[in-house]
Amino acid sequence: MKKHLILLLATASLWSSLSQSADKPEEVRVAYSGGSQVIMLAKADGSLEKELGSKVKWVQFASGADALSYFASGAIDIANFGSSPATAGVVRKLPVEIIGVSGVIASYERLIGKNGIRTIKDIEGKRVAYPPNSTAQYALEAAITVNKLDRSKITLLALRPAEMVAAWQRGDIDAGYVWAPFAQQLESNGGHQVFATKDLQKSGYLIYNNYVVRKAFAEKYPQTVSAFLRVHQQKVDAFRKDPERASAIVAKEVGAPVATAANTLGGLEYPSLSEQTTAAWLGDGTDADNSGIGKALTKTAGFLADIGEIRKRDIPGHWNNAINSRYIREAAAPAK
Repeated sequence: MKKHLILLLATASLWSSLSQSADKPEEVRVAYSGGSQVIMLAKADGSLEKELGSKVKWVQFASGADALSYFASGAIDIANFGSSPATAGVVRKLPVEIIGVSGVIASYERLIGKNGIRTIKDIEGKRVAYPPNSTAQYALEAAITVNKLDRSKITLLALRPAEMVAAWQRGDIDAGYVWAPFAQQLESNGGHQVFATKDLQKSGYLIYNNYVVRKAFAEKYPQTVSAFLRVHQQKVDAFRKDPERASAIVAKEVGAPVATAANTLGGLEYPSLSEQTTAAWLGDGTDADNSGIGKALTKTAGFLADIGEIRKRDIPGHWNNAINSRYIREAAAPAK
């Protein structure tokens, strides 16, 4: 009888172990750009692996377009990149969904100009570069529209950030709209800030970086996705508590000067997990179209169609399949 009881307990323990392992993936592939971001704090101290209970493979990419390619090939599970390429991915029917806002772009992305360009109006008649399919491109086009500039008088050049810096140094461009650390490189080579993405907020533009997940991964491992978002909030809190220390850690992790990391991290606004469950952001899952992110998707999709990046007929009538607030609501819920 005793042996039989021991066998039953051992079997139950085995099934429990198998069940727990099935709830967690062996590996989570997290994609990130090379720039400074709060989630790098979790990479530096290994806290993401500890919280998820899984191995984390960090995959670096150069632009949002690259992140979409990784998703298309099934090479990544979660990524942090801009709202414009994320919108393009959704419209192109990639099997992904937006699960949270990692940071609202304020001064993190900005227009840097050379001498003679003091205001946004001064880019008429000039050569202006931007990273294609990016939030910087969206912001630049929005700035042209809002300020009623004559687009035909502006020579717009699509360049990757590193290419932009090289073109600037050769004298091939007069201005560039880009993010850190490339913005600082332009500034250190004689440039100055002319316009920042935050300046568009008063005109109703919400431009942000978001966390995007493969739907199949999220459906299989929902607890992992919610745990990832909790770690994000922990690192936002750590940055707010001690910006200098956090900036130094991130700078070391990404190989950037501390001043650059501080400028980048401070150039984003961070809505809390709880705030993101409201209608102003992702909402509660009942009316995605009228949530803040839903409205931003509509506006961004319209812009992408106007510039030929996507086809207008491909834009979905609703965003219910693009925004999933389940995980952020679970992450924001008080611990039991």
